[in-house]
Amino acid sequence: MPLTPKQKLFIEFIDDFTRKQGFAPSQTEIARHFGFSSLGTVQRYLTRLREQGLLHKAPAHARRGLAVKTSPRSVPSSLSSTLPLLGRVAAGSPIEAIESHDEIEVPSSMIRRGEHFVLQVSGHSMIEDGILDGDFVVIQKQRTAERGQMIVALVDDAATVKRFYPKKDSIELHPANPMYHPIVVKPDQSFKIEGVVAGVIRKLI
Repeated sequence: MPLTPKQKLFIEFIDDFTRKQGFAPSQTEIARHFGFSSLGTVQRYLTRLREQGLLHKAPAHARRGLAVKTSPRSVPSSLSSTLPLLGRVAAGSPIEAIESHDEIEVPSSMIRRGEHFVLQVSGHSMIEDGILDGDFVVIQKQRTAERGQMIVALVDDAATVKRFYPKKDSIELHPANPMYHPIVVKPDQSFKIEGVVAGVIRKLI
């Protein structure tokens, strides 16, 4: 199975470190090299690489517990990219943004020009647009949007994903679920567009 660009860098680092030091890097050393704040991110990469048959545990007498099975430079990259997972966003009433410093792999077809990031959705207000609770939305970062576009916005510093409908004296943020009412943003409220939704990645169960 082809590697994503980040997976390829990941296993190349393990391979190069092992060749130079004579033993594999620890999870902490891997996290420090890639700037990960959580060892959970490292563990997810290691699990994926083991499942693909590119990494296995070294013998019990080895100084570290990783070993690369084959040269990572001989494995092709796939048509995907790695984007920052910045936190959660509400599909319902706005919620305070919960920051994260993880990363997630997304199909390159979802990436357009400019800067992108990913948020995980909490709630059910956008189900008729195919966004379920726990799904991930790929966001193209921009400060403006066209009428009817699906956006991520901050309303009084609380994040939500809705469809954008500017009015003469207000802004309406429409859900895609008849059980929810539009959010009406008044002129005296703080409002900022963080970006438009460029794609949806289904949460794996």
